[in-house]
Amino acid sequence: MRTLGKLFVILLALTANAQKVKVLERGTNFPIENVTIYNDNNDLVVYTNKSGIADLTNYKNTDIISFNHLSYIEYEILKRELAVVDFIIYLNRKAEMLDEIVLSASKEEEKRSRIAEHVAITSKEEIKRLAPQTSADLLANLPGVRVQKSQFGGGSPVIRGMEANRVLLVVDGVRMNNAIYRMGHLQNSITVSPNIIERTEVIFGPSSVVYGSDALGGVVHYYTKSPKLSEKNQVNSSLFSRFSSINKEFTTEGNIELQNKKWASFTSISHSSFGDLKMGENRNHGFDDWGKVVEYSNNSNSYYSATPQINSNSNIQKNTAFKQIDLLQKIAIPISKTSDLMFNLQYSKSTDINRFDKLSEYSDGELKFAEWYYGPQKRLLVSSQLKINPNKKWIEKGTITAAFQNIKESRVQRKFTSLDRAYRNEDVDVFSLNGDFFVPMTNGSNRILSYGFETTYNKVDSNSYGKTLDVYNNVIFGFTDDFIVQSRYPDGGSSYTSFASYVNYRQDINKKTTLNTGARFINTNLKAKWIDDTFISLPDFDISLNNSAVTATLGFAYKPTENWQLNSVISSGFRSPNIDDVGKIREKSGNVTVPNINLKPEYAYNFETSVLKYFNERKFHTGLNIYYTLLNNYITRDYFEINNASTIMYDGEEGQVVANVNKDNAYIVGSTFNFKGNLNDTWHTKGSITYTKGKTYDTNVPLSSIPPLFGNFEMGFEKNRLQANFNWKFNAEKRLKDYNLIEGIDNLEQTPYNPLTNTYFGSPSWNTFSLNANYKLSNSFTFFVNIDNVFDVHFKEFASSISAPGRNLSISALINL
Repeated sequence: MRTLGKLFVILLALTANAQKVKVLERGTNFPIENVTIYNDNNDLVVYTNKSGIADLTNYKNTDIISFNHLSYIEYEILKRELAVVDFIIYLNRKAEMLDEIVLSASKEEEKRSRIAEHVAITSKEEIKRLAPQTSADLLANLPGVRVQKSQFGGGSPVIRGMEANRVLLVVDGVRMNNAIYRMGHLQNSITVSPNIIERTEVIFGPSSVVYGSDALGGVVHYYTKSPKLSEKNQVNSSLFSRFSSINKEFTTEGNIELQNKKWASFTSISHSSFGDLKMGENRNHGFDDWGKVVEYSNNSNSYYSATPQINSNSNIQKNTAFKQIDLLQKIAIPISKTSDLMFNLQYSKSTDINRFDKLSEYSDGELKFAEWYYGPQKRLLVSSQLKINPNKKWIEKGTITAAFQNIKESRVQRKFTSLDRAYRNEDVDVFSLNGDFFVPMTNGSNRILSYGFETTYNKVDSNSYGKTLDVYNNVIFGFTDDFIVQSRYPDGGSSYTSFASYVNYRQDINKKTTLNTGARFINTNLKAKWIDDTFISLPDFDISLNNSAVTATLGFAYKPTENWQLNSVISSGFRSPNIDDVGKIREKSGNVTVPNINLKPEYAYNFETSVLKYFNERKFHTGLNIYYTLLNNYITRDYFEINNASTIMYDGEEGQVVANVNKDNAYIVGSTFNFKGNLNDTWHTKGSITYTKGKTYDTNVPLSSIPPLFGNFEMGFEKNRLQANFNWKFNAEKRLKDYNLIEGIDNLEQTPYNPLTNTYFGSPSWNTFSLNANYKLSNSFTFFVNIDNVFDVHFKEFASSISAPGRNLSISALINL
């Protein structure tokens, strides 16, 4: 009896162990974490832990079990057949995500083959491989996207010749664009650290009715890392660290994930320290002194110097160093079988960020500014997202997101010829509520109706003041006097409110054709009040603007054969002037922008078509996207008069008056050719080339922000634990005749200058080559090395003030604990 008892215990243990499955990567035999395992009824879902193990006790032997992970080919097996494979499942890496899942196009998972819009995606694996120092650098690696930089602590994405407030930034379903997102260049994209991003998706053009206003050029959607529930208590953590030689960067990100069946938590802390950036020394463009920093200001908040300092190394771009910390806290709580709640807290804070272009600006042969910096840039996001699955006729599932954001910005400046320091502070509170709901019209997913709403309220406080420095022996002891400074935005406060609703419909008309269509209604209301009229007197000091519009999209994805796909989209877009458009006052290069309270909305009408061709059993594809966008009533900066005067005094100097005004029509045309895929089991490649042209119909001048021809080519090798890639980036020249010389957004003054002819050259062409590799020493440790700009080439991205980094050695390590 005692022997039989022991056998029974052994059999019981074997049975219990047989309920656990281990999922490994084929080739490396490394366990795969966070594999989603579900049955054919979708009523049971479990995830593998960091050891690749999941408990299948609750599944029936007759269940068909699916193993799903974004980076691997899905696998199905009958549960009772698991014993045949010793309860070990091997997953193959996806050679090419040719029909990958897109999340942003309809705010719900959708196969790429059913989407007519042009979309670019990057995953967390690629983010680690590319080792971008900021999220702006991450975007610069996506096909069809360029990034402008006025200082290293910035980065303004350009999509289809549009940027800043014509491009919509979204993080975890929450609109980042606020009422003071400006025309020209923005630095806000860097306030989401690349170290906390799970994936990034870019939707090109104004075709997405689910996002609406501000998305004329496209949508950039950041998805940050999220916690997952587990049947058993688990603790996962990782540590990522990187050093870069070009600016002595030290970045460290640590996170911890707590999992159990009732709740899950993910906490991440990321800190980056960047030193002054070194430019490339190989000046094959032929301009020996272009971009060099011969002298610089070493003034600070507490140190005073009446004269600039000589730079001991003119290739070091002084006043580009800064630090940034990013915090992410997410908590997932399953409320019931049909609802889940996710709390999301994000906080980003930088140190002071010097405005490099301003500190490099000359007036009468002398450096103009002793101080010009952004105060600590702060972004706080608090949101709660409720996902529901009521499975009703009018709503099968949906997501409701409530969010609060607080953004603090400040600008501090002082000229070398003065002891007067000017402070301008902005504080923006944004409240938003979104709802997105989905209703399958049939038992399958071939007909889906989605609808939703979005409402936002922006409250903007803008104040300014001046202080005269009290200086003794280069030390600033305090202040001797106060003086009045013109505020950047209405000093009596301003607000911007929007409400929108949309309906979207996607249907597989037949096996070859998918229809995408939708419409969106939006209403905006702007209120602003000016009090101080010391410098500017307006026709009306208390204004209210109300605008409404309906936008629509119609698209078809047509697949005549298995290896061909043709897409076409006709769409419209709308952007209502925000507080920055209507009420900003600022100076740049002798031009003073003043408010225009009669500004009207601008509209975009877009047509695009694309073709995809698959090869080698759909392991390789090429694609060509061509578009034409008509801008109607477009907003541009132009010469202006206020109180019948074309000049105005600003910060003690007389400047030319300009303002944002409406014009008639303009157009942007362009195309992107891309290819991507596997050449064989170990070699893969990808690349793209983008052409853009923009011009006004009414005045026949080039539009701003139109980049020159650009592209990249990459060849990669992957076998077992090793990945290695070679990358070539190229940019054609932008000639002087293609610049917009009125708005000042293109920054022609940042291109090479010929004093003999008193003319600027324009932006020279450039090429760079980079190498990167990573080796997985174990499932817990991965080592990365990158060599960017191998030949140390000097260049500037189009419209950028700062020279691009020279040769850079980056070493990173990822440890999973």
